[in-house]
Amino acid sequence: MTQVDIAILGAGAAGLFCAGSALSQGKRVLVLDHARRPGEKIRISGGGRCNFTNLATARDRFLSQNPRFAASALSRFAPQDFVALVDRAGIAWHEKALGQLFCDGKATQITDMLLRRMAGAELWLETSVAGVARDGDGFVVQTDRGIVRAGRVVVATGGKSIPKMGATGIGYEIARDFGLRQVETRAGLVPLTFAEQDLSLCKPLAGVSVEADVRCGKTSFREPLLFTHRGISGPSILQISSFWEAGAELRIDLCPGTDVAAELKQARSTAGRVNVATALGRLLPDRLSQAVIAEIGLSDARLADQPNKRIEALGARVNGWQVRPVGTEGYRTAEVTLGGVDTRDLDARTMQARDVPGLYFIGECVDVTGWLGGYNFQWAWASAHAAGLDLR
Repeated sequence: MTQVDIAILGAGAAGLFCAGSALSQGKRVLVLDHARRPGEKIRISGGGRCNFTNLATARDRFLSQNPRFAASALSRFAPQDFVALVDRAGIAWHEKALGQLFCDGKATQITDMLLRRMAGAELWLETSVAGVARDGDGFVVQTDRGIVRAGRVVVATGGKSIPKMGATGIGYEIARDFGLRQVETRAGLVPLTFAEQDLSLCKPLAGVSVEADVRCGKTSFREPLLFTHRGISGPSILQISSFWEAGAELRIDLCPGTDVAAELKQARSTAGRVNVATALGRLLPDRLSQAVIAEIGLSDARLADQPNKRIEALGARVNGWQVRPVGTEGYRTAEVTLGGVDTRDLDARTMQARDVPGLYFIGECVDVTGWLGGYNFQWAWASAHAAGLDLR
């Protein structure tokens, strides 16, 4: 049997960061994970460059049944605080669009920084956790390396996204065993899939990317859209997927900022002898232009021969494509898990379970999910830091 002061379940972003924040003189901190390497999601994030935070972090960039819950942790550990750590570690970084910060080099630099920060804590990899139970004033953690007794336990096991990397639902099971409520989970930041009739357009366009304004209800995002063999993806679609629910319709502007009908009417008056496809190709990627024209039946038509009504219909098709996805690609490709441990049962300042002293939940397993673009890493750092300070 192993005796520790703090057992942290999960060696991902939140778990590693919590270990560093929780370290204090004389305390034994143990981090456990079933993976072969720590920080696997860090390693693959941002195309291998790790989009480690976002300067635009604010409460309204997170989804939760209680939108106010994340504010406390986020205000106490801001993006600039993590950037300071990155700078002290000598890691070069750059800012992309919309406040997203990436490493200039490999994402593993962030993992290495976190491991150095938690120096003094123990790390058990390739160690599976079967469950956690109360034992007097502390806890018993059942692992395949034997029993671990801990004064306090932090659940940083992540969500269900990307199961091929070892994602499990153990964190939710632990919460359930201790009577904590949960918000139903589903895949977030995930590509959307279409029915066969809509795939007739998408399949030939697989790989084509275009700037788009994608709207679901009152929420919209203007970012690149990518056509796939199964439907649509790209940043704008991943963003809207967290707001989309089964049966809802999307309205997509494939040429935002341009009134396509007005542009085509203008072109008709000055260059009416060109084909409609040629004129539209000046506004859209060629393959997309050809596909839309073929769908409407104007492949060989001259612009001069088209009445206003037909041009307006074409413009509406481009500026207001309405489509109803049939689903998502699920946890297999989802970047995050929506839902999780109900924040009503957690203390927003410490991330401790209100009715189970000494038990904490941080990171993705909690019902707090950020937008695409570094927000979920910032939640991992902030929630882990809040718990870590309380554990000292």
